[in-house]
Amino acid sequence: MRLESKKFPLLEKALLYLQTSKSIMEKLIQEFSSNISEALKIAAGATFTKPTQEIRNIVICGMGGSGIGGRIVAQWVQNTCSVPVLSVQDYSLPAFVNKHSLVIGSSYSGNTEETLFALEDAKSKGATIIGICSGGSLAEFCKTHGYQYVVVPGGNPPRTALAFSLVQLSNIFLQLGYAQSTILDEISNGKNLIDSNQAAIKSEAMRVAHELQKRTVAVYAGSEYEGITIRAKQQFNENSKELCWQHVIPEMNHNELVGWGGGDKRYACLFIQTNDLSMRNQKRFDISVERTKSKTDKVEVISAKGATPVEKSIYLIHLIDWISLYLSDLKHGDPIEIEIIDYLKAELSKIK
Repeated sequence: MRLESKKFPLLEKALLYLQTSKSIMEKLIQEFSSNISEALKIAAGATFTKPTQEIRNIVICGMGGSGIGGRIVAQWVQNTCSVPVLSVQDYSLPAFVNKHSLVIGSSYSGNTEETLFALEDAKSKGATIIGICSGGSLAEFCKTHGYQYVVVPGGNPPRTALAFSLVQLSNIFLQLGYAQSTILDEISNGKNLIDSNQAAIKSEAMRVAHELQKRTVAVYAGSEYEGITIRAKQQFNENSKELCWQHVIPEMNHNELVGWGGGDKRYACLFIQTNDLSMRNQKRFDISVERTKSKTDKVEVISAKGATPVEKSIYLIHLIDWISLYLSDLKHGDPIEIEIIDYLKAELSKIK
């Protein structure tokens, strides 16, 4: 039986709210490209002074939508950075952090408590600190102690502001000599790529969402794109309100592929094809696709566009964002709501 919402005011109100929420998230995802442009302008006006002491390691602190940028950029620079880069999602830092460490705090709101605690830890260890935020306590912390920082536009869900952390982190690495000289140009090329393929991206996203709906999704890619698989999981969690897991090749071939012996049609696989895996890893990828197909009828392979890992990452981020939104729409969900996180923060605020 079909209900007419006008006869049920509360239902009409709920439907209107969901439609508004979807429209807001749709707009925010659409703005990924323009956010990249704005972020590049901010980067062009930001100058970072090289530390006087030798830097022997770099730690990026950030949580959720702010932290994933650190994971992705760390992989972008892994072949050019002369020191190890670690992404930390916790209140404290590893024991090796000291005066020869660069610690970058990325908190979109500027008030992420884990990141603020970690930066206090970095301060006590004498590390060089740089902040990325839209204001808040992180900006005040940097001002008070004379640390360099860059401010980005705020006010939106952190997961929709990924462009700002990707660009600012890349710019910091570039200016301090730890990233390839082309990294910002590659991000710009990625922006142009999604602009010119917008219709195709949305069409593929809708198709994939229809195939993945009502299934728990496992996301797989080559290890160089682990950050992208984590981003996918986060977006399915927050936008689609779905459980999801992720893993990478070749590691998943040593454990999780065996686990698929107990797999069935409750699950779906989303494989990310980047066409830049080594010959042996590509063979592993192909076999993994083949074997999981014997356990579930929903195995989707999406292919990245772009000439470099940076360009491919930008393309994949945008495509997966749309998939997560369409999944939410198919289940008539609210892509913005994060009530449980708000509750958790409220409870933590009671701790003195």
